[in-house]
Amino acid sequence: MRIMLYTGKGGVGKTSISAATGIQSAKRGLKTLMMSTDPAHSLGDSLGIKLSSEPTEIMENLWAQEINTTYEMEKGWGKIQKYITLLFTSKTVDDITVEELTMFPGMEDLMSLLKVLEYYKENKYDVIIIDCAPTGETLAMLSFPDMLGWWMEKLFPIKRKVLKVVRPMAQPLLGIPLPTDDIMGELGNVLEQLDEMRQILSNRDITSVRIVVNPEKMVIKEAQRSFTYLNLYDYNVDAVMVNRVIPDNVSDPYFQVWKDIQRKYKTMIEDSFAPLPIYYAPLFEQEMVGLEMLKRMGDTLFQGDNNPVSVKFSLRTQHIEKQDNEYIFALHVPFADKKDLSLNHKGDELIVRAGSAKRNITLPRTLTHLTILGAKFEEDILKIRFGGSTHE
Repeated sequence: MRIMLYTGKGGVGKTSISAATGIQSAKRGLKTLMMSTDPAHSLGDSLGIKLSSEPTEIMENLWAQEINTTYEMEKGWGKIQKYITLLFTSKTVDDITVEELTMFPGMEDLMSLLKVLEYYKENKYDVIIIDCAPTGETLAMLSFPDMLGWWMEKLFPIKRKVLKVVRPMAQPLLGIPLPTDDIMGELGNVLEQLDEMRQILSNRDITSVRIVVNPEKMVIKEAQRSFTYLNLYDYNVDAVMVNRVIPDNVSDPYFQVWKDIQRKYKTMIEDSFAPLPIYYAPLFEQEMVGLEMLKRMGDTLFQGDNNPVSVKFSLRTQHIEKQDNEYIFALHVPFADKKDLSLNHKGDELIVRAGSAKRNITLPRTLTHLTILGAKFEEDILKIRFGGSTHE
């Protein structure tokens, strides 16, 4: 199975590019599912078809779905939903519906990931194309498995043991219901599924991310930041899709300044993201709605490419090499500023910060007993030297 995520700044045309790719995939005989994980869904609007929370057949080999968080919560996470409701209503919280109680921040991300995992296990489709929310929400979604994986490994087992001991005494004193074993078991199951999803997302033979941009300065800057964060989490970005490029044959003087601006930023995109493959979609003469227009976009976008859903590029962003008695842990962090990078080493974890993004990287056993001797950042590569011993 192939899983592809399209991300980018809001308004760049992710939905159109996602749908155009899905149509191209289906035309080649691949069973393809397009999923929208953006709470403000527009996939159905783009296709000109009303979509639901279950896959709807669009054409031969092509289905589409808009994730309904409330529906997925009720269907697959019932015990935890009931507990959260009970927890709040026990403290006489008024004027809040069940949906409001259980739709806490990040729930859309969680439900979307669990749905992707469900389809992956069913192996019903050859390709899943995900039309993601704007960049910030996408990065939060992709960091979710990593973050909760840390909870599962470090804290969750401890919390379960503590609850078993304190529940009989604490519940009467606190006046609120503490989670029972079956609720904790369901939560543990969710965490395990997210750990599975983390492995799938980081598998470069299965999953890749494609960044959609317009030839505009602010859009490119955000794309560069997202590329930094995606590399920090070791997700494979295999292509950049440039949308709404004014065609060369447009000769109206009104567009000449815009063409000059776009020419400058197209060069900036190529210089910034090389050696990633770059695909171009023109600014069409009418809005991108309906299957015919989306087919036309796909034909133009992937002209000369006989497999638009194959992995276009794979660059390992993390690797370890031995030099004499030391180990070098290299991490590719493109577009990062040296002053925004920081490191912390604690036990088997390396904590790396790049601006506002932070990742806890679990180190291989080879490095866990060693100390950081130094670090160097040059040509977008952070090289961390390990040696000696934490016991010395």
